Amino acid sequence: MGLEMTGAPGTTAALALLNDAVKKGGVMASNHVGGLSGAFIPVSEDIGMIEAVSAGALSLEKLEAMTCVCSVGLDMIAVPGDTTAAAISGIIADEAAIGMINNKTTAVRVIPAVGKKAGDRVEFGGLLGYAPVMPVNPFSNDGFIARGGRIPAPINSLKN
Repeated sequence: MGLEMTGAPGTTAALALLNDAVKKGGVMASNHVGGLSGAFIPVSEDIGMIEAVSAGALSLEKLEAMTCVCSVGLDMIAVPGDTTAAAISGIIADEAAIGMINNKTTAVRVIPAVGKKAGDRVEFGGLLGYAPVMPVNPFSNDGFIARGGRIPAPINSLKN
């Protein structure tokens, strides 16, 4: 579509256009086929995603932005082993908030790679492949996570 690599400016728009075309095509064929369409691409299982992360074109934040327009979440993303529980909780909360606002189910599979730091590589083996360890924003969210609580489920009844 004209992007040098996934993660370049315009990636979220390109993904939204592709997803829109797939969903509209699916509606036209819905009485013949079924299923869920979307891009839930595990970073560790797709060479294009691995190369984009390794080149620095694709960040955790960009992956999160992409889930706003297409996808069901963040999948098979290796993070440094010293990533705090609060940081991981914040990543999960951010994805849950995207699901709440967009009225869809979302999920998160981040894998703290013990003994690894951003830029290292972790091998999962077999079909799970390998993944570059992605950096996590270093700023603290401890106070936010310590508040506790839940991200509410979507409510559809308040719409016209």
